[in-house]
Amino acid sequence: MRKLKNSELDRLSVDDFKSVQKTPLIIVLDNIRSLNNIGSVFRTSDAFLIEKIYLCGITATPPHKDIHKTALGSTDTVDWEHIENTMDLIERLKTENVKVCSIEQAENTTMLNDFIPKPNTTYALVFGNEVKGVAQDVVSASDTVIEIPQFGTKHSLNISVSCGVVVWDLFSKLNNE
Repeated sequence: MRKLKNSELDRLSVDDFKSVQKTPLIIVLDNIRSLNNIGSVFRTSDAFLIEKIYLCGITATPPHKDIHKTALGSTDTVDWEHIENTMDLIERLKTENVKVCSIEQAENTTMLNDFIPKPNTTYALVFGNEVKGVAQDVVSASDTVIEIPQFGTKHSLNISVSCGVVVWDLFSKLNNE
């Protein structure tokens, strides 16, 4: 086996990325502190053709060298917008018939492996602050709360890891219908 060169990977151009049909997933970052986490979410979003990222509250926005370090140019491909108040965004998305899913540990969650996305539905996946998680008012306003099953001694995953796990899972389910 031989590793492929970047030139052999047949990647989309920036213009092609902007015009290609996107996966019906929106990422909402609720007060994320780490610029490296933000950049990593951009890179994951590029890889799986995410519709848009909303950067809410204290979540930093591009351009920033620490976001760029992990985003590697994906801030130029993935559509994004800063919204000051996460709840304002959640209310707006719900009026647009987007199903809001907080990724959190809470009462009556649906485990990720049990969550089946419905066809012709757009989902907003809310990922929360590295210490406090998704804000309680956002969790309460969500259509569902999805929990990533974990089996070790720790009770959480890094937000960029959580995003990768959830996006890959839903991308796979949406593309295997």
